Amino acid sequence: MTIELLGQRQIEAMRRAGRAAAETLAAVGARLRVGMTTAEIDRLVRHDTARRGGRPSQLGYLGFPAAVCTSRNDVVCHGIPSATERLVDGDIINVDVTTELGGWHGDTSATFVIGEASADARRLVEIARRCRDAGVAVVRDGARLGDIGAAIEELARQEGVSVVKEVGGHGIGRRMHADPHVAHTGRRGAGPRLKAGMAITIEPMVNLGRAAIRRLPDGWTIVTADGSLSAQWEHTVIVTRDGCETTTRSPSAADLDARPALG
Repeated sequence: MTIELLGQRQIEAMRRAGRAAAETLAAVGARLRVGMTTAEIDRLVRHDTARRGGRPSQLGYLGFPAAVCTSRNDVVCHGIPSATERLVDGDIINVDVTTELGGWHGDTSATFVIGEASADARRLVEIARRCRDAGVAVVRDGARLGDIGAAIEELARQEGVSVVKEVGGHGIGRRMHADPHVAHTGRRGAGPRLKAGMAITIEPMVNLGRAAIRRLPDGWTIVTADGSLSAQWEHTVIVTRDGCETTTRSPSAADLDARPALG
């Protein structure tokens, strides 16, 4: 396993890509409405990414047919936008944006609440955001990959929700997906050490019911096995000597963390 350590010029390129992705996510999230199709979300992402000088990293990746993943209600991840899937009052939907800018990638997602959702749905969205933040909080030079998963899993267990084990975060940089795999469950002190200059994503998927998942026949869409709701939040971070830098945070996107449930 070879993990690239980024220099200052490369980190600056990652900042630009991350900022572009974050701003697209914020712009698209602000326009989500009851009645909108997930295909319309895809069109918004394509347009906003292009106007920032970027390219949707997901488009065509291993044959993925869209520019964004739209994962609604019981869809854990990799939901494919569709002209026949409409947002309805009470939905939750994760919008996962990855932008390539200047040969570097920024990857981020948020789960939005559409209209008046149930208390359980809103609570799950907030727990998922806190799980992401718990994972980010332990990242620093010398920490271990297992520390991230342990922090996420401990919080999820306290809140009575489950964490998906089969899908995790990943290294990122010149490629959208690279080593290492970042598990969202784990044991403190286990796994490879993090080093300053490593870039990874932290993107826990938490379920209101059991952690078990299944893949739909389209080969991409992953749903909860029991039909329960699932929520996810994601940041791209770069390991530093005393912590980490989040590249997918920008002034225009700051309200995503301040307002995790958007109507």
